[in-house]
Amino acid sequence: MDSLPTSINEQLLLEAVIKQATQEQIRQIPKVDRIHFNEALDLRLEYKNILKIDLLTEFTSLVKLNLNNNLIKEIQGLDSLFNLKWLNLSFNRIEKIKGLESLHKLEVLNLSNNKITRIENMDTLENLSHFLIANNFLSQLDNVLYLKRFKKLFKVYLTGNPVTEEDDYKLFIVAYFPNLMCLDNMLIDKETREEAFNKYRYILEKITHEELQKQQVYVAQQSCEAELKLHKDAFVEFLNGSCLFDSMLTDDPEAPRLRCVLGVAPLLQTFEDQMVELCMHLFDVGLAQHKQRETELNSFFSGQNEVEAHYRKKASQVLAMFDEQHKVSTMELQQLSDPHESEVKINQCNDEITQLYESLLTLEFELDNKLEDNIRQLDTCILDMVADFSETAQGIFSQCRDLEDNHYQKMQEIAIGFLDRVAKENLEGDVPHDVLMLFTDKNAVMDALATSHDNHLLRISDRENQLVTRVSNWNVSLIKEIQEKGFQQNHMRLSDINRYVDHLRRQLDSVL
Repeated sequence: MDSLPTSINEQLLLEAVIKQATQEQIRQIPKVDRIHFNEALDLRLEYKNILKIDLLTEFTSLVKLNLNNNLIKEIQGLDSLFNLKWLNLSFNRIEKIKGLESLHKLEVLNLSNNKITRIENMDTLENLSHFLIANNFLSQLDNVLYLKRFKKLFKVYLTGNPVTEEDDYKLFIVAYFPNLMCLDNMLIDKETREEAFNKYRYILEKITHEELQKQQVYVAQQSCEAELKLHKDAFVEFLNGSCLFDSMLTDDPEAPRLRCVLGVAPLLQTFEDQMVELCMHLFDVGLAQHKQRETELNSFFSGQNEVEAHYRKKASQVLAMFDEQHKVSTMELQQLSDPHESEVKINQCNDEITQLYESLLTLEFELDNKLEDNIRQLDTCILDMVADFSETAQGIFSQCRDLEDNHYQKMQEIAIGFLDRVAKENLEGDVPHDVLMLFTDKNAVMDALATSHDNHLLRISDRENQLVTRVSNWNVSLIKEIQEKGFQQNHMRLSDINRYVDHLRRQLDSVL
């Protein structure tokens, strides 16, 4: 190992890449500065006294990285190594596992002979199959159970850690990792598995039960999230029940006292039942409309793909005919020696290229027009669907407001009757003191009812505006996104045509 600490620099990387290149690859590199780091698959930087992982952002294709036997204290600078499958950081000075979040494809991780005290921060390494962390400072056996999340784990190497000195360490690991095939460089035999299972049977059964429960909770949670997403996509989330009705009463300070008045509770229940029925109707309509929109969109995208495939086929036919004709013309040009005849032939070849260019542009123009026509038809269709849904929703919300108006009138009637009985002290049963205090002031009662009424109507209108605005914005953004994507694809196809024609003209010039 070199005597002085070093840093990763471009020269070091160039030398490492060239050293790893095959002889054939080396012959194809006339100059060192033409090496492309993003094409390197294997990089060996061991025994360099490197202090810090740095300058690896261009190594996006790297599969294997060896940084063992250096002076590295921190795992960092690996964020762009998305294709890395093998990482060796053994014999360094690392104290904490971190900086591995981007290495989703990593299969082999060697952290042996460092100063690590805890296995952690490896959740994203779902493809990990070999984990070597020998000769570190791991002291808690339970911490090793962190590795249970890696379903592909095949080999674990823990030798030299304090944790391996605990009683029944091997049986513990074998029991808790039934899929593990190799522990500390030794294959796990059948007898050891049976012994481990028998020793930890009841604990394992409990863990299995707990994991099953967690899995069930997770599946249920995922199902709920998927269902909620569907409802949001249909713009009717939380309308399949009493959520809107409950929200109307949430900020109503007098609601609890008014419920104590004779006749209010059954009136509220009837109001709630009618509101829930209307909301459920809107919810069902929303889901049905969403399904229709999805069907229409699927049909649209399928149609666009068919149109593009049709014109790609026509363009391929035009190119095939041109290639056949152009090869003949090029061969004839190469055989000519008379300058005048060559010039005539060159003009003919250029005319053929121009004709190809115009034919491809014509096809692209026809394709673009056809795709735009389809987008306009989709826009009209979706706009009609959105308008129909919005109109239906507004009608249902209007019915909700009618229910609120009717409820308000009946509440006024009940309140006036109760005010009269309070004034005459003609009350039946026990009435809470705070309710009696409210009904000693008619204006206060009527103001409270009016405020509640206004708040209820506001809640209904807010939910209506939210639905109508969101569905309208969705329609606008949908068509805009489709149009922008179509524009980008058209631009790319035109660029391809121009590049190909330029290539043909340069090729023709090279024949001369």
